[in-house]
Amino acid sequence: MFILTVMIFQSLGSALNFILDPVLSPLLSLPPLWGIIVISFILSLVISLIYKAVTDQDLMKRLKSEMKEFQKEMKELRNHPEKMMAVQKKAMETNMKYMTQSFKPTLFTFIPIILIFGWLSANLAFYPIMPNEDFSTTLEFKNGLGSEIELFVPEDIELASDAKQKVNSETMSWRMKGPAGNYKLEYDVNGKLYEQDLIISTEMGEYAKVENVVNDDLIKTITINNKPIRPLNIFGWKLGWLGTYIISSLIFSIVIRKVLKLA
Repeated sequence: MFILTVMIFQSLGSALNFILDPVLSPLLSLPPLWGIIVISFILSLVISLIYKAVTDQDLMKRLKSEMKEFQKEMKELRNHPEKMMAVQKKAMETNMKYMTQSFKPTLFTFIPIILIFGWLSANLAFYPIMPNEDFSTTLEFKNGLGSEIELFVPEDIELASDAKQKVNSETMSWRMKGPAGNYKLEYDVNGKLYEQDLIISTEMGEYAKVENVVNDDLIKTITINNKPIRPLNIFGWKLGWLGTYIISSLIFSIVIRKVLKLA
């Protein structure tokens, strides 16, 4: 599920890098945790300001107050089911009006948030493969047992594994290293060729599509094993960019909404 989410967001971010990079790329010079925190703060502030601008705050506060009163009445009418149901119906109608108002900002913020999520995934989901650093590529097979596979690498890439191997498990990996650059790996599986892009770089945010889902009759996935970025560690629970963003944005949203006195 994590890899699928990364792939979707990464594809969006890669497609729109020419728009977002000039604005967001300076954040790549920061440690990943601080870059994500800065983005989550800015997004939380913008979303809160839009929320204040497009919602009727007087109405929202009145509806919120009414819902509290209805909840209080329902507690007092526990022994009178018919009366409680009548109050509950009014509470549900009021809650629906409140939710309708709350949904309005989503129309303005949904697409920008998705685009920024795409950029985050394309730049802060994995560390780059450093020059002359050992890394691996892995094939996951569907029906590959007994197949012979040969990996073809560019001349600058040094293989630490045999290029030609026989499949005896559900996956097969090759270790290698090389200088900085953009490359293409080729995998020959029983005469059928598969390709995978490879980027070796010292720059944050520079990595190829980490997992390529093939899902044909032979291969399920082709993976370049970049190390995932886990910027937030909560008592051993290591979170990636998405979890880090969610937690930090929740904190910022609560604080900003109180400062702006939003309903």
